[in-house]
Amino acid sequence: MNISFPFSCHSRNAYSILQQPMSNSFDLNTLTTTYTHSNIRKTKANHHPVIPFSSSYQRRVFAIMPAGGDDAFSSPTKSLRKLLGSPGIHLGPACYDALSAKLVEKAGFDFCFTTGFGISAARLGLPDTGLISYGEMVDQGQQITGAVSIPIIGDGDNGYGNPMNVKRTVKGYIRAGFAGIIIEDQVSPKACGHTQGRKVVSREEAVIRIKAAVDARKESGSDIVIVARTDSRQAVSLKESLWRARALADAGADVLFIDALASKEEMKAFCEVSPLLPKMANMLEGGGRTPILSPIELADVGYKLVAYPLSLLGVSIRAMQDALLAIKGGRLPSPGSMPSFEEIKEILGFNVYYEEEMQYSTKSSQPRFERGNSPTRKSSYSLQRSAPNDPEMGNQSTEDPVVEVVTPEIYSNYVADGSSGPFSGIWSRKLRVRITGRDGFERLDVRIPAGFLEGITNIVPALGGINIKALLDDAALEEGGKQLLDFNDTMGDRIQVFLE
Repeated sequence: MNISFPFSCHSRNAYSILQQPMSNSFDLNTLTTTYTHSNIRKTKANHHPVIPFSSSYQRRVFAIMPAGGDDAFSSPTKSLRKLLGSPGIHLGPACYDALSAKLVEKAGFDFCFTTGFGISAARLGLPDTGLISYGEMVDQGQQITGAVSIPIIGDGDNGYGNPMNVKRTVKGYIRAGFAGIIIEDQVSPKACGHTQGRKVVSREEAVIRIKAAVDARKESGSDIVIVARTDSRQAVSLKESLWRARALADAGADVLFIDALASKEEMKAFCEVSPLLPKMANMLEGGGRTPILSPIELADVGYKLVAYPLSLLGVSIRAMQDALLAIKGGRLPSPGSMPSFEEIKEILGFNVYYEEEMQYSTKSSQPRFERGNSPTRKSSYSLQRSAPNDPEMGNQSTEDPVVEVVTPEIYSNYVADGSSGPFSGIWSRKLRVRITGRDGFERLDVRIPAGFLEGITNIVPALGGINIKALLDDAALEEGGKQLLDFNDTMGDRIQVFLE
């Protein structure tokens, strides 16, 4: 039996924005892993095909890849309901801020959860013990949903009060852009799942909370997915949690979730409750009460959604600890432990912003020093590949672009009218500024008109105080290229300036 989990492989090339669809195939008979490229047809961003594994199981496990259809972008709720209605089990990491949500989406997942544990940790630096408020959670949620197009299931805790508070919470989460909301039956203040001290409200109040959530949805004209969670397994007993799950289903819940089930047998018993409703599993990484099962096992048990609440937060904490330890020791984090600056900018959308900004550029716009792809615009920039016969670019990959900054208004002042301004003799020449990091990676390679001296220090502050004008005067009559500067700054980066 084979399972194919498609995902996007991002090139380590700092300037590449291409993604190669790949598949990670697991042969369950030999437990070996093979990787194969699939040069399939082009699809929309975040619209990769879903590849099931074939087996004798009645259910199929799918990788979390975006389902096709334009309406997935017009309504996250419709997209989530379509996902719930599709075959297979769907894996959802938990995010805690806009950046982690963007990373989940870029990794190719169809949806994700928010985690109260993670938001309390990232936003407040405090434990998930009921200290974070409704206002803080909905504000964080609005930042998250606004950063991505995939549906987000929000952690609504216990609704932050009585049934009227539950209604306000659901309506607030709808306005914030959530596709789903999890409402639990804990008392206030609540406790984090899988921790001590959990207590639940009465059966009647637990049911009324879900009814209030359903009423709020109707009043809002929304179709938000309501995930009913009960913590009564740990607080009371398995029997009580199964009873509550049935009652919450009857109250109108769309998805059922019993937290902290203690065995695979208990998980099977839960999935037999209200068999037509999807079930959610919580795979608490690092050691919780619920056994960690593979997606195949969870699909066989009967689950539809799986949350991984701590993966992103946990690895981020460890990575930051390692980086701080390195800096404290006078070192930088190793290049392999973090993306390059160009990759960070790509993840955050700098290049998309610049491309869109160019649509609104005017002749009076100030020149910017970034990447672009429109050589026809007058007050912008263009990406150029270095010529193969350029001796000073022999060691640079042909994939690395060189940025040429063009300032036509200033250029025309000194050249087009034939005037003999202070820089008119060198305006036909260019300065090339190249920075190589102490780790050997190229940080910058930019060309600017040689007369635009003030702009150089804006690009490279380390050049401040250097009389580049005098260097240009000495080299003005020389033909061909000449290296003007070659030194290491205080950070150990190599800075080279050439007159071309």
